[in-house]
Amino acid sequence: MSSRLPPLNPLRAFEATARRGSVSAAARELNVTHGAISHQIRALELSFNAALFERGGKRLKLTSQGALLLPAVTHAFEGIAAATAAMTRPTTSGELRIVCVPALLSFWMIPRLHQFTEQFPDVQLTLIASNDAAKLFSGDVDICLLYGDGNWPDCWARLWSRLELFPVVSPTLLNMRPLRSLRDLRDHVILHGDDGREWNTWLAAADGIDIPRGRQHFMSDARLSTEAALHNQGVALGDTITAGSLIAKGELIAPFDLTVPANDAFYVACRNEVRAAPIVKVFIDWLFSALESDPMPELQTSARTIIRARIPKISAPERLPAKDGFQPVSSPARTRRPERTPKRRAKS
Repeated sequence: MSSRLPPLNPLRAFEATARRGSVSAAARELNVTHGAISHQIRALELSFNAALFERGGKRLKLTSQGALLLPAVTHAFEGIAAATAAMTRPTTSGELRIVCVPALLSFWMIPRLHQFTEQFPDVQLTLIASNDAAKLFSGDVDICLLYGDGNWPDCWARLWSRLELFPVVSPTLLNMRPLRSLRDLRDHVILHGDDGREWNTWLAAADGIDIPRGRQHFMSDARLSTEAALHNQGVALGDTITAGSLIAKGELIAPFDLTVPANDAFYVACRNEVRAAPIVKVFIDWLFSALESDPMPELQTSARTIIRARIPKISAPERLPAKDGFQPVSSPARTRRPERTPKRRAKS
């Protein structure tokens, strides 16, 4: 068998066409004409004396020979890209663009950012507040710290931290308007960082799904609901990562001692081809070491233990009509992970 390798450009045309599913899409990606891609694929098939695609239909399909070739070609190009990134981006200098969950960026990363910049003063960071997983595939983004299930195709992802959810309120508001029991929530504004689903999960765990509720405000992400709680606007649902330091500093209080697992978790993720770049590895390593060396303080509550047996049942006339995002749900056990739903906590 000949040891001579096939030419590079036809291999690039083949890989892009197989990944994109069409010649036209591959041509746009590689910035060449449709005819050039077709010619390169034909040349590659002639060199192998084998068809690589099944012609016909709107989307090209690989033959058995094409399916055998594709993983090797993909791995080779990823290795070349990683080596190129390593050669052109030094370990301790350069630029990094980081996408991070807004609440995590504001309340965890920025307060600790000096730890990284003091260690790597020649690394310039661009920080983008977003939880849009589509940014993982943008060539302008290097690393993402996202809230989700970690199941993003064609990229590298590693679990960074799980988190627990619980109500938080400012001490100023608590002094003005007591929150001694679940029933007192009707005297407070409920602040949502999503569509209401996670408050429902916590209330169900506390056997409080049927308590009457007063006003509610819905916000696009947990950073806004947490900031609203800091400004005495109501009671938000915080988590152990983003609200932990605020509680430790006395800026927020957890009025109850019940926490529930969040539906998803925080993940560090990036494209496969940039994972091996030294400057990327440096920042990812820092994210994990900072979390390990600076753990969240233990949750300090205001000693309002929720005793479910003592929560009185609310008569039918006293109950408020169900509102959007607050349809009654069954009450899970305290340590049971809530059932996953299509809509997740809006951390973006």
